[in-house]
Amino acid sequence: MSTVNVTIWNEYLHEVQEPEIGAVYPTGIHGALAEGLAPNADFTIRTATLGEPDHGLSPEVLATTDVMLWWGHMGHHLVDNKIVEQVHQQVLSGMGLIALHSAHYSKIFRRLMGTNCSLLWREANEKERLWVLEPGHPIMDGVPPYVELEAEEMYGERFDVPTPDELLMVSWFQGGEVFRSCATWRRGHGRVVYLRPGHEEYPTYRNEHILRIIANACRWAARRVDQSTQHAANVEALEWVPGASARAQAAADAGSESVGQ
Repeated sequence: MSTVNVTIWNEYLHEVQEPEIGAVYPTGIHGALAEGLAPNADFTIRTATLGEPDHGLSPEVLATTDVMLWWGHMGHHLVDNKIVEQVHQQVLSGMGLIALHSAHYSKIFRRLMGTNCSLLWREANEKERLWVLEPGHPIMDGVPPYVELEAEEMYGERFDVPTPDELLMVSWFQGGEVFRSCATWRRGHGRVVYLRPGHEEYPTYRNEHILRIIANACRWAARRVDQSTQHAANVEALEWVPGASARAQAAADAGSESVGQ
């Protein structure tokens, strides 16, 4: 069984600033997710938060992360753009990223999508039913035909994201709205998953089915290659090409000479 190195990132602001949220998640949302995923023997789990140096996402941490969970809400604007760039390059190089709930508005998810990622929302303690559309997909393995949450924040369409590569779940809310609640995209060598449930006021991340979906998503999105796409490399031909450009050869020769000086 191969090990999946999971990094759980959480801004960790609501839980320390709002006592009622701290009561729901005493160890933080990241702590609850770590506890909920711990029974998966193939996972090596670490957590990172906004207030740590480099937001807990040093180059060493990123280089050894196979898949990252990202939860943010009130502190999106506080995330350092330098860290966003480093996470973005890691995704393009092969790292998986799972954006949870209000991470739809995070800098990293919006950058990966290239859109505003806006949506409709309402806080009214509404029932949510998440319907499985693709039961044969690995992320839906072991998930019942629908998952019902007694109370959640409503998200409604239109969700301003590119058409997903795969749409796996759609939510219905008591107030009448529907929402594309679990979807995937490929960016560079990496895989991106968005999963809607997880408002901070509710113990959603203790629901066994939601944890099952997240664990499945971690395995599905985990890094398969580690290959940077950041530079356009000038490479030698495998064999002599009679039509090779004299101008390109002269430029290559000039580069060699400048290195020698």
